[in-house]
Amino acid sequence: MYHKTFHFLNKAFFIFSLITVLAACSDSSGSANTTTTAPKAEAIPAINYGVQKYFAHDTTSYTEGLLFHNGMLFESTGSPDQMPDIRSLVGPVDLTNGKINKKIEINHALFGEGIVFLNNKLYQLTYKAKKGFVYDATTFKLIDSFSFANEEGWGLTTDGTSIIMSDGTCNISYINPANYKVTKTLRVTDNEGPVMQLNELEYVNGFLYANIYTTNFIVKIDTQSGRVVGRLDCTSLEKEARARYAGAMEMNGIAYDSATRIFYVTGKMWPNIYAISFPH
Repeated sequence: MYHKTFHFLNKAFFIFSLITVLAACSDSSGSANTTTTAPKAEAIPAINYGVQKYFAHDTTSYTEGLLFHNGMLFESTGSPDQMPDIRSLVGPVDLTNGKINKKIEINHALFGEGIVFLNNKLYQLTYKAKKGFVYDATTFKLIDSFSFANEEGWGLTTDGTSIIMSDGTCNISYINPANYKVTKTLRVTDNEGPVMQLNELEYVNGFLYANIYTTNFIVKIDTQSGRVVGRLDCTSLEKEARARYAGAMEMNGIAYDSATRIFYVTGKMWPNIYAISFPH
């Protein structure tokens, strides 16, 4: 009996002491129910744009790359397995009818991806073959090929020194055109973490612009930090494209005309290419 009574008294004293301490902590903070909330990450600034005009685009063009070279808009297209009549082409686009003036065509199974011109050469990626092709930029004759370690090839652009490549992840690879070695990997993040599905690319004034595949967003990326510093919401363009042509698919394709400072955007099998402007 004594031991049980003594144990009970000790336990009661312990509980009383604990309540007293907790009350003192509550009083010292000014509120017994005070909680600390982690600060929210800042939202990515929206980039507002205006549509200047639009041009025709071939609805059989499964767009994978878009760029300006020597004042002409070039496009590269892919060839999905489930679309046997769709071709992997590269060439300048006739903006009156949207057709590609074919300069290059690769085997349907290879599936053409992004393109870029650099040092009088044209570079082209393939989707899953881990292989790229190099052509003379004037004659479009095949002059070389290269391999890459990335699981997939998606978009290409250049800063004038490196070939810059996306592969559908959050990583951007900088490639030395002399030996095809990766010299830098840029991890792209926003306020919520890594940004996946980076697709078609365009390098403008020290920033990368990238389509986010399966979305209507184009993000502006700081090439020093990898941070997304702005975002365009092109949902209205995608809705208009689908209204004009029921077979229109995901948005993909960014080209910058440095002569007019206008961006050109389109999507896979869209009926139009849109010329848009915004501060950059």
